[in-house]
Amino acid sequence: MLGMNSRTLKDLLYEQVARVGKALASPKRLEMLEILAQGEKAVDAVAAEVAIDVKLASAHLKALKEARLVQSRREGKRMVYQLSGGDVAQLGVLLRQVAEEHLLELRMTLQQMMAEPDRLTSVGRKALLAQAKRGEVIVLDVRPQQEYDTAHLPHARSLPLPELAQRLAELPRDVDIVAYCRGPFCLMSDEAVKLLRAHGYRASKTVDGVSEWQAAGLPVSRA
Repeated sequence: MLGMNSRTLKDLLYEQVARVGKALASPKRLEMLEILAQGEKAVDAVAAEVAIDVKLASAHLKALKEARLVQSRREGKRMVYQLSGGDVAQLGVLLRQVAEEHLLELRMTLQQMMAEPDRLTSVGRKALLAQAKRGEVIVLDVRPQQEYDTAHLPHARSLPLPELAQRLAELPRDVDIVAYCRGPFCLMSDEAVKLLRAHGYRASKTVDGVSEWQAAGLPVSRA
């Protein structure tokens, strides 16, 4: 590198950074990063989550791995992937926040998703944490159990969405419930709130997931 002129060196540096940008230039890969931010998953599980076949999912994961955003290990006949670091999850949060700030189309779509603002909790993050600690509110994690075990909001209770209807009796009716899942684009918490309200519970949701919580500098808990 000592023999390079400044232009060649700058081109090389930006080319390396652009590898990350190229890897992120796919909606499916962005969704994969969000899913892997919840914990490691096998290729077939990732494929099912993003609704594509395993072969295509493997190709997308390979592109992410070449950009050093994910890493893999073999578990029997399956390949299991995870993020290369917590900073990758934070990159996903920041990218979405920048997009929401500057893209009107994204803001409008999010507003349509949140057409019933009363379903959103009005409590801030730190206040929610304090209330959950005192038992004044139940923070309900409706993601799969494995994701909860990897990391969850402090004092949150795990009750995966597919099990919610059968386990309603476990939830008290005299305490407010705030559901959450994987972040603003995740719809599991919306379904949970709809189900809970239909059965007479005082329920709302927060758009935060574990990644958003960590990006705000707040702690998370692990099983």
